[in-house]
Parts: sequence; C-alpha cells; structure tokens
Amino acid sequence: MKRISSRDNPAVKHLHALATSARDRRREGETLLDGAHLLEVALARGAALRQVVVSESGKSLQEIARLLARCNPDILVEVPDRVFAHVSPVDSPSGVLARIAIPVQPDALSVVGTCVVLDGVQDPGNLGTILRTAAAVGVGDVLLTPGCAQAWSPRVLRAAMGAHFGLRLWEGCDVGAALAGFPGAILAADLRDAVELYALDLQGPVAWLFGSEGLGLSAAVAALATQRVLIPMPGGMESLNVGVAAGVCLFEQLRQRRSGR
Repeated sequence: MKRISSRDNPAVKHLHALATSARDRRREGETLLDGAHLLEVALARGAALRQVVVSESGKSLQEIARLLARCNPDILVEVPDRVFAHVSPVDSPSGVLARIAIPVQPDALSVVGTCVVLDGVQDPGNLGTILRTAAAVGVGDVLLTPGCAQAWSPRVLRAAMGAHFGLRLWEGCDVGAALAGFPGAILAADLRDAVELYALDLQGPVAWLFGSEGLGLSAAVAALATQRVLIPMPGGMESLNVGVAAGVCLFEQLRQRRSGR
C-alpha cells in the first residue's frame, strides 16, 4: 500500500479540491465516496474505483480492513490521520474514502416510467434523502434542474447511502423537454387548487414534481403539472419538509401498485 504523509503532495491537493469544490468536481469529472458503507456499496455494484484512501487509524478497523482486502492494491493509499482530516469531505472523518468518476450523462433524455423531478432542492441532506427514497421504491430516473445542489457531491452521496448506484441522475435537466410526451400524470406537490394524495389513482406512470425548501416549484416547472397534489395534514401544520413530502408520495404510489389500490 502506498503511503503519503504530506499535505503538499499533488494527490492530497487533488483530493482536497474534490472534497471542497463543486467546480473542481465538475471540471475533473470525479467525486469522493466517504465512509465504509459507501465503499462497500460501490464494490458490490462494481463501480470503478480510481483510488481508495485510508487513514492510519482507519486501517486498523476490522470493517475497513475487510473492504481494503477487496480492492485492487495498486489503488490503495494510506495517509496520517491529520492528512485524512484535511481531505475528508465531512467534519467527522470516517477513516476511508474512495475517488470515483462521475457518470457521464447522455445528451438526450426521454422518460416514460415513474420519475422524480427536483426543482431547486439545494439542501444536500434533503436531496440525498429523496434519492434514497426514490431508489427504495424502485424509481429509475431523477431529474434535477440547474438550481439543485450537486447530486454527486460527497455530502449528498453520504445522505443517499448508496442510492446513486441504483438510479439514473440527470443534472441540469431541461425538464420541459424531458417530459414532452410523457405518457402518465405529472403531479406537483402543492397546496393550491390541489387534490388530496389519497384520492388519486397512482398505479400508472407518474412524474413527481418537488420544489425547493423555501420557494417551492418555479413557475416554469409548475406549469408542466397536469394535477396539483395535497398531502393532508389534520394536525394543522402548514407544510412538510421536501424530503418527507417526497417519501409520503412515493410510498403511497408503491402501496397502490402493490395492493391494486
């Protein structure tokens, strides 16, 4: 296993840039997986790992040691704990991270099955939660408008817990073009002129539209909806966190499909 001890090493500088800069991640086409769980999912899904970095103390942990044994030894790098903390994308370093390529998106997108559209969702935790939920219910495509947080950022990856490897993610998406000719309902989570979620037939394809935490859907994306959907809240709350709202809607659709409504 190669060992690097200096923060001035070019490889360490590269890792630090990927950990801290969305611009560098886009330019290099790479990102970081933080923690043993994400590394384990990546290995299980056959992801191409470009580099695996372990801290001096992390190497002694049994869970991490087992994962390192499954990796190509040529890509393994050990660094002191202080250097690992410098390149870690999170405040509490996990002891292991991996550098991977961000998948290249095809130029054209046409969606025919149930999908999730995220419009201006900027919180990494909310975005990761929605991706995790979408993967859990079997949604294949998630479309993100240019105002969303970077889907392949380390913090979103951590929140999604491996969901990225089971989804097709379309960042910077022209949602109007992507949904042109969509064969199912296009449903916007909204409070205005809306039908209650549980009154709808959700057994067919649905394009779910979810907006930003503070502003909701933009006018352009909201105009694509064929129906507005209201989640009933008899307790009197005005709204739900976007991650929670997406979970309620997606699992209600799953319930209807499994039970025949």
